[in-house]
Amino acid sequence: MRKLLALASLAITLSAGGVAQAELKGDPAAGREMAQSCAACHGAEGISAVDMFPNLAGQQASYLAKQIRDIRDGNRVVAQMAGQVDNFSDQDAADVAAYFAGKTPNLGQVDVQPEVIARGQQLYRAGDIAKGIPACTACHSPTGQGIGTAAYPALSGQKTDYIVSTLKAFAAGERANDPNAIMRTIAGKMSDDDMQAVSQYVLGLH
Repeated sequence: MRKLLALASLAITLSAGGVAQAELKGDPAAGREMAQSCAACHGAEGISAVDMFPNLAGQQASYLAKQIRDIRDGNRVVAQMAGQVDNFSDQDAADVAAYFAGKTPNLGQVDVQPEVIARGQQLYRAGDIAKGIPACTACHSPTGQGIGTAAYPALSGQKTDYIVSTLKAFAAGERANDPNAIMRTIAGKMSDDDMQAVSQYVLGLH
């Protein structure tokens, strides 16, 4: 219980503290042209047609800009993104992020067993005390919109395969660009079924 409260407290502290790097103000108009190369994987409107590629429409601009910088700087390795943002400046990252943040987000539809959704809802809204998993709402908000001031991503309507693969990457330590290893700690306590349940729940969350 103490560990669970400590994780929740850490999430709130990180949210209150904001992002470590002062965010540049993005220009959506400037980002529109650069974003055209993203369409092949993420869709012309930021909604991917492939489950393994994340939706970018409506994503928190601060989070997306950070991910672009992290990929560019080698702090996050994404094989499919190799070379795509190598020449981006911080301002370019902010502009592209602002462009996608202004797009209409995806509204997902869920068609799975009710018990799967119930488990996903439990984890998202209340966590699992026995496993030491805090509620996802602390960082991603009750409606899945994320927290822009802390660069925490929106999850509402996100692709299920992408959510699961991301959680597995955090759990295995293959992705390590999360503040204070908070996602690596949480994902490491989740079973495959937990990950699937959460992914299905956030798909239909809005």
